[in-house]
Amino acid sequence: MTISSPTDSVTVLTGMYAAEAQYLAAGGPGKAPFALLAPFFAPDVVLHQADALPYGGTWQGHEGMERFFLMMSQVWESFDMGEQEFLATGETAVVLTQVRARARATGRELTFPIVQTIRVEGGRICEVRPFYWDTAAIAAACAGPTPAGPSRP
Repeated sequence: MTISSPTDSVTVLTGMYAAEAQYLAAGGPGKAPFALLAPFFAPDVVLHQADALPYGGTWQGHEGMERFFLMMSQVWESFDMGEQEFLATGETAVVLTQVRARARATGRELTFPIVQTIRVEGGRICEVRPFYWDTAAIAAACAGPTPAGPSRP
């Protein structure tokens, strides 16, 4: 097992968040190269998203991360990660992020916190587990219009 120093994990994470902002500013999935983010993620990285979310499930490897970012861009018109607080650092870092997002399907804006546990080994992110306070509210904000039922006489 490789132990990262707190400085190493903070350096990796701040670098990744800066690269993510650059990636999204350049147009994100399909427009900007994932190569901006790839150096921060281990080739076998695993991202675990809550199943209740529109982009829920387990995303693996660089290809999985690319698909995840594509899915996020289809769900969210904007997803701004504001204030971040590093609650713990080391091999497993814990980051509290305040998010402001706008859903594509509904135009609804939400502000919510996410806590992420992020495992860093050998200078790269190898596992991410985001925790949302209210997955039902996020899923509802992202759900498209409910199809109308049959008309009744």
